[in-house]
Amino acid sequence: MKIQLTTLAAAVTLFAAAPAMAAETVVKLGFAAPLTGPQAHYGKEMQNGVVLAVEEANAAKTMLGDKVVRFELKSEDDMADPRTGTAVAQKLVDEGINGMIGHFNSGTSIPASRVYSDAGIPQIAMATSPVYTSQGYKTTFRAMTSDTQQGSVAGKFAVDKLGAKKIAIIDDRTAYGQGLADEFGKAVKAAGGEIVKREFTNDKATDFAAILTNIKKTNPDLIYFGGADAQAGPMIKQLKQLGIQAKFMGGEMVKSPTFVSLAGDAAEGAIASLAGVPLAQMPGGNDYAARYKARFNAEVETYSPYAYDATRAMIEAMKQAGSADPSAYLPKLAAIQFAGITSRSIAYDAKGDLKSGGITLYQVKGGEWTVMETVQ
Repeated sequence: MKIQLTTLAAAVTLFAAAPAMAAETVVKLGFAAPLTGPQAHYGKEMQNGVVLAVEEANAAKTMLGDKVVRFELKSEDDMADPRTGTAVAQKLVDEGINGMIGHFNSGTSIPASRVYSDAGIPQIAMATSPVYTSQGYKTTFRAMTSDTQQGSVAGKFAVDKLGAKKIAIIDDRTAYGQGLADEFGKAVKAAGGEIVKREFTNDKATDFAAILTNIKKTNPDLIYFGGADAQAGPMIKQLKQLGIQAKFMGGEMVKSPTFVSLAGDAAEGAIASLAGVPLAQMPGGNDYAARYKARFNAEVETYSPYAYDATRAMIEAMKQAGSADPSAYLPKLAAIQFAGITSRSIAYDAKGDLKSGGITLYQVKGGEWTVMETVQ
């Protein structure tokens, strides 16, 4: 009799739990970034931020309306290649994602954004090119401040604070690198500086001797590079080998441990700008860093806090709408306002750009990136 009662009780328990289990709904979030190749370290750190946000949301048993949902991350490697990025975007759409975090590069985010727009799927990308949110799509949102803001701050800083009057610019001809260099150049001219040389390379190059030799003839005070650390590291080493005395400056893709590692002693004194404030000054920076270290056994580098906040913004919009249907939560995302890790107020303007966010200038000292100044 005891055995029968125990069996009956177990059956009743399972039956009672069945509705709750059945009520759990899967919500698919897409993610894409370079996960292989020379820019993989950017993409993997960005991915970690998304993973952490998704895991925390699942652990909290997030409710959309009266249903418990489980977020499922669908990750793809776009190889930092525009054509691959577009193919990846279509694959994710075909798999039925409810929202998209990524891509990382402007060059992949911009063409992929049309795919997501056509499907009505909200996209929050790390892309900083002004073009990304200037296409008129209602589905595009940005995780970091645009190159318009960063380039203008960096250009003015170079002239006013670093005393650079004659400036040479090199870019890698990607949407990111060229766009950032263009905005930097505009700001230099507006501040009274002179662009004495404009050169370009590509995002696969490692030999910059010819470019730097041409630049050396102009005797610049500063050389600005719009591009990634994989090119910036060898570039600054060759700059030093050629005896060029100019300061070296770049954007956020230069501000990485990889740049310092590739450049070695030549990295000393290099300057880079980065959207936002330093991690320790972010509203939730220290707590985030501890949770990140516990989960991934690694230090936060640059992009993961922004990817984390982007994921939380999308999930928060779904919660406010009580639905993961893109058409239902898109208006909520456009009007979102919440306290994030990177900012006390995550909110977007009519184009999908962040309404607030400072720019911080860093310099390599003693083999480490150190804060120079934050411009709000």
